[in-house]
Amino acid sequence: MYIPEHFAETRPEELARIIREHPLGMLVTQGSAGLDADHIPFEFDPGVQTPGVLSAHVARANTLWQRCPTGTPVMVVFRGAEAYISPSWYPSKHEAHRQVPTWNYEVVHAQGTITIHDDERFVRRLVARLTRRHEAAEPQPWKMGDSAPEYINTMLRSIVGIEIALTSLVGKVKLSQNKDARDRLNAADALEARGHGDMAQAMRKAG
Repeated sequence: MYIPEHFAETRPEELARIIREHPLGMLVTQGSAGLDADHIPFEFDPGVQTPGVLSAHVARANTLWQRCPTGTPVMVVFRGAEAYISPSWYPSKHEAHRQVPTWNYEVVHAQGTITIHDDERFVRRLVARLTRRHEAAEPQPWKMGDSAPEYINTMLRSIVGIEIALTSLVGKVKLSQNKDARDRLNAADALEARGHGDMAQAMRKAG
């Protein structure tokens, strides 16, 4: 990934935020048939001495867990807020006419090695954790105990767990940091008016 210095994001807390707020990662793998990508919601546990661990599960029918045995190097891409930026939103454009369209975005590339967990205890704990997190905002959060044990057991047998021990987290946040403050802030206001509040907020914080 090409990262000009002013777009580089190295703060661990910001990398974790992007992953936490946008957990649907694109798991990129390479095998005998070439490149492939699976779109999977992940749980992220930041590390102290290492970048951390990603955990997820895939359908047993998905050959990923057979094509990529334990120890296979992989990459997961997490995309955060993103939006088109019109040059017309920059006040300086109307003065010098020296601006062009662009696209702003937040992204994290997580690289590491995969471990396959064909283990009912692992996937049960993981599904419970994913459920607690993503059901938390519901008035009556769903939990596995709401369904018959036989049904849940059947569903758990139909998935396989994966864990990725990360070796690197590389972040890029392109938020018009290379523009004058008035251009960046005016573009943020234009995005806010068009319903891109997350990107507008991120651009206002960029300096």
